[in-house]
Amino acid sequence: MTLGDARITSFVGVRDLDEAELFYGGVLGLSLESARPFALVADTGGTQLRITAVEAVRAAPYTVLGWQVDDIEGTVDELVANGVQFQRYDGMEQDDRGIWTAPSGARIAWFHDPDGNNLSLQA
Repeated sequence: MTLGDARITSFVGVRDLDEAELFYGGVLGLSLESARPFALVADTGGTQLRITAVEAVRAAPYTVLGWQVDDIEGTVDELVANGVQFQRYDGMEQDDRGIWTAPSGARIAWFHDPDGNNLSLQA
């Protein structure tokens, strides 16, 4: 077996698992299993996401997690209705929802979790 055949596990660090559960479970709608006191675990489209408790989050200036969605406008609208604010970046032409169209045609929108981790949607 090579790593190319293995399932990936993704990780995101958070300070407070209770707050993360409200955001990732409640706002984003992920089905979470508790692995407390260390993490929350979600199966997202066949990939395991471990939302891991860390002492200090150092939010990266780039996307750390992203979801590929079929209906980016509908997903953005649903998340906005749940209180998510989408990011706007200087020098990037984003539409009214904050969706940017890349030269490849991919459409991307960015938002932050409560710890400032940069997350994205892509269609």
